[in-house]
Amino acid sequence: MPASVGSHLVTQRFGDEKARTLAGYEATGGYSVLRKALSMRPEDITNEVKASNLRGRGGAGFATGVKWGFVPKDAKEVHLVCNADESEPGTCKDRLLIWWDPHLLIEGMIIAAHALKAKHNYIYIRGEMMREYQVLDAAVKEAYARGYLGDNVLGTGIAVHLTVHRGAGAYICGEETALLNSLEGLRGQPRLKPPFPAVKGLFGNPTIVNNVETLMNVPFIVDKGGAWFNELGMGRSGGTRIVCVSGHVNKPGVFELPMGITFTQIINDICGGVWKGRKAKAVIPGGVSMPPLDASELDVPCEFDALQTDERIKPVMVRPGQQFDLGGGRALRTMAGSGGIVVMDDQTDIPRALWRILKFFAHESCGQCTPCREGTGWLEKVARRVGHGEGKEGDIDLMASIAHGIAGNTICALGDAAAWPTLGFLTKFREDFEAAIKRRAA
Repeated sequence: MPASVGSHLVTQRFGDEKARTLAGYEATGGYSVLRKALSMRPEDITNEVKASNLRGRGGAGFATGVKWGFVPKDAKEVHLVCNADESEPGTCKDRLLIWWDPHLLIEGMIIAAHALKAKHNYIYIRGEMMREYQVLDAAVKEAYARGYLGDNVLGTGIAVHLTVHRGAGAYICGEETALLNSLEGLRGQPRLKPPFPAVKGLFGNPTIVNNVETLMNVPFIVDKGGAWFNELGMGRSGGTRIVCVSGHVNKPGVFELPMGITFTQIINDICGGVWKGRKAKAVIPGGVSMPPLDASELDVPCEFDALQTDERIKPVMVRPGQQFDLGGGRALRTMAGSGGIVVMDDQTDIPRALWRILKFFAHESCGQCTPCREGTGWLEKVARRVGHGEGKEGDIDLMASIAHGIAGNTICALGDAAAWPTLGFLTKFREDFEAAIKRRAA
């Protein structure tokens, strides 16, 4: 049966100040699952994770167990890297997870490292998250002192080491290959794929990169089994989901919720409705890189597949009559992304909101790919013109054309992250952009 609203896994220690310490974590059962995991064969842990249908919580929603299985069987050295470089606008879950429960992340990483036979592992944390870094660094030192980390974890002869590395505030380093370059001391720019990190990643070795929330679910899967975890979710998505709700709601916040809960239920039942008695006009479902939903599309679940395939969601179009396609015949609708839900009420200036999103992506482009380096800047300029009441006839189609030229033509997804919301807003709220341009003409 689906998880209830009261089902809390990775957030169950939120509010418990003592849980940050090793003693407090152990007092609530912490590290007990690790002992069980160390007695299991690595492949058995991976099989449980596959059975759990745990999907990556960093944005792409890729099956975690399948990803682990890409590591070559004969690999001599493997690395596990936790991506804690949380910087997607609208998303603020990982910092809270680290702040309240750092040892759960460490336990999850040790178990995952054992499954991958990874000795030297890393947590790449956003540089601005200083208080979280201090809590995490202290927790790692405690784990080493107690024997949970080191050359001989709990006397088993298994070696697991963990280094916490601070980034320098670049959004692009949230992309896994740019993150690996940064870890190596190189410029934080994405790598061409293939080869994928699972085959050739950090220091040329097979590397698995997982999100904070993803790794923190691993102890629960090992403890209660993959089938149990899968039953908490829906479809091909096991477990619960953390969402970060901001914008025009009465009770914004970070919530761990069932996969099958709809955006209408999140807004009304969890967040107390849209503020000031207004109605929702648009909802960004998973961080600002995701195309928006309009008010007619909010009864869809926040689960990964539902947002991509639900027939109630209109395809995004470059312009009326021309469908924008991701490739393979699948029309782009939207994605669950990183769980950053942004609610916009019926008085929101949509053109100005899009301009603000595009200003971020233009600033954060690493400049490696011409379509992204030039295209995001052009998009921002035209969107600023429209959003500030200076739009010209043809600007809507111009923005759509620029976005279409960026999407799918860059090494990483930052270009897509600017193009997709542009195309989504232009399609679903075209009348807002037309009205903004007409106001100037008048």
